[in-house]
Amino acid sequence: MGKKSEHHGGAWKVAYADFVTSMMALFMVLWICAQNIEVRVATSRYFKEPYTAFPDRAPGMMSAQMAGAERTADHLDPTAQESQGFLKALAREFYRLLNVRDDEDRPVDVEVTSDGLKITVYDRAKKPVFKKDTAELTEWGNFVIQTLAWLVERYKFQVFIEGHTALGMVEKQKGYGPWELSADRANTTRRGLEFFAVDPKKINRVTGFGETMPLPNQEPTAETNQRVTVSLSIQQQDKKKSETPAGN
Repeated sequence: MGKKSEHHGGAWKVAYADFVTSMMALFMVLWICAQNIEVRVATSRYFKEPYTAFPDRAPGMMSAQMAGAERTADHLDPTAQESQGFLKALAREFYRLLNVRDDEDRPVDVEVTSDGLKITVYDRAKKPVFKKDTAELTEWGNFVIQTLAWLVERYKFQVFIEGHTALGMVEKQKGYGPWELSADRANTTRRGLEFFAVDPKKINRVTGFGETMPLPNQEPTAETNQRVTVSLSIQQQDKKKSETPAGN
């Protein structure tokens, strides 16, 4: 009789274990990518500094926020380092949603302020927000406002809107100049936010500045001065709550 075929051990088990490990890693990456911004930020912070990422929480405990609950302004202290990190992550997410690359001519700028975000939307010829010399939104402008509305509603910001124009606007009709156009564009932005379900009570101020406030280091006639600035505030939300009279 021939010799029985030899058993070759468990080499296949090692290969299978590697495959299962790879699939689990892929699952974890996909799961993290599907979470909201704060979960992704906290996860990133944990892998960078695992022993100091959550110093105020007991081991093994996960807060409602970290479990994926929606973060609101009630959870944000603008002076806290965590909140500043969150706002920076929110700014990056806004860029991602708009598919805006980090270059000098990007159509939107997001600045993290002491109490929220300052979003400047430029009305440039290459990517106009408004149809030329009007307050009517372009398709791109409509998309920006829709994305901005999502941001406002999800994170319960208070909103301040400013319209600006560049020096040298040619009046196409008598009595309609920079003041009127900048105010109309600011109001169009407000109406767009409300159309996309932003509570009107979150709109604190709508102002047109005409050509009176050019950007620093820019010529007053520069195209970049054609813009709408939307400031999102956390502190204003807290202030409004503190000023609300208590019920009898």
